[in-house]
Amino acid sequence: MCEDSETLCVCAFGGILTTISKKWALLIINKLGVAGRLRFNDLMAELEGISPRTLSETLKELQEERLIGRESFAETPPRVEYFLTEDGAELRKVIIPVLKWASDRDNQNGDRCEEICRRRTCHPKGLPCARKRKLGKES
Repeated sequence: MCEDSETLCVCAFGGILTTISKKWALLIINKLGVAGRLRFNDLMAELEGISPRTLSETLKELQEERLIGRESFAETPPRVEYFLTEDGAELRKVIIPVLKWASDRDNQNGDRCEEICRRRTCHPKGLPCARKRKLGKES
C-alpha cells in the first residue's frame, strides 16, 4: 500500500488494466451500458469489425474481472445474455468522458463522421451521425 496519497499503486490492480486496455473492452462495456443486456450476435452486430473469437475472449476476460455478467437461459435454442455488473456500470461512468474525448478528437471534421456513418447500413438518412448520437445521450 502506498503511503503517499499522490502516488497510484498500479501494481495492485494490474490485472484490470490489462483487461480494459484491450482494443474492444471499453467499447463492449459502453455497448452493454447503453443496451442493458445483449446477446453474443447482437454484440457482434454492434461492434463492427470484431471477430467472433476476439469477442468471445474479451467477454470471458471481462467476466473474470467481474465487469460483466453472463446469464444462460434453459431454452431451445439456448440463449445467453451479457450485462454490466455494478463494477462494470461504475467503470462505464468513468470512461464516458474518455470515450467522448476520443470521439471528438477522431471526428473533429464533422463531415468525415457523417460520411463514415452514411456508409453503414444502419445509419438512418437525414439524422446526425449515429456514433455522436449514441455517445452523446449517455452523459
